[in-house]
Amino acid sequence: MDTNKPPKKPGLVDDGHGDLTYRIIGACMAVHNDLGPGHREVVYQRALAAKFRELGIAFEEEPPLPVIDENGNTLIVYAPDFRVEGCVWLDLKAQSHQLTGDDEAQMIDYFSADEDETCNVGLLVNFGRPRLEWNRVFPPKKLAEHRRKKWGKLINESKRINRPKRINE
Repeated sequence: MDTNKPPKKPGLVDDGHGDLTYRIIGACMAVHNDLGPGHREVVYQRALAAKFRELGIAFEEEPPLPVIDENGNTLIVYAPDFRVEGCVWLDLKAQSHQLTGDDEAQMIDYFSADEDETCNVGLLVNFGRPRLEWNRVFPPKKLAEHRRKKWGKLINESKRINRPKRINE
C-alpha cells in the first residue's frame, strides 16, 4: 500500500476535472442563496454568468451543438446553457419539481451531439426548489454504440481524441 498518497475523501466524486465541478456547484449555491427560488431560468443564467466572471471561471453561453444527418442536413441545434472551461456541460432548470429522467436525457443528448467529445461530465442544476438541487451526469459508457453507424464503422471511431485540458482564462 502506498502511504505517500493522500487519503481519498469519502463521498467525493472524481470526475477528472479536479475541483472544477465543485467550484461550479459553489457558484450555483451562491446565486441560489442570493436570489432564492421562483425566478425564470434566464435570471439564474445571467446571474451565474456574472458569478463565473467574478470567480474567473471561463465559460461559453449556449454553445451550439448541431445534430447533422448523413446527408449533411442540420436536424436540430442544441444549446446547453453553458460549457464551462471547455470541458463541463452545465444545464440550468427553474422548476418547482425535482430533476427528472427527462432532464438527464437532455444532458445525454448533449453528449451524443458533441461528436468531438469536448465534455465528459455534465451538471444539471435546478434553482426552482427551496434548496438548490444538482446532479452530475456522465456519458453512457457505450455512447459511441448509440450514435448512428456509417459504413459499418462507428462515427468518431477514427477520430477519437484525448480529453481537452482545462483552460485558464
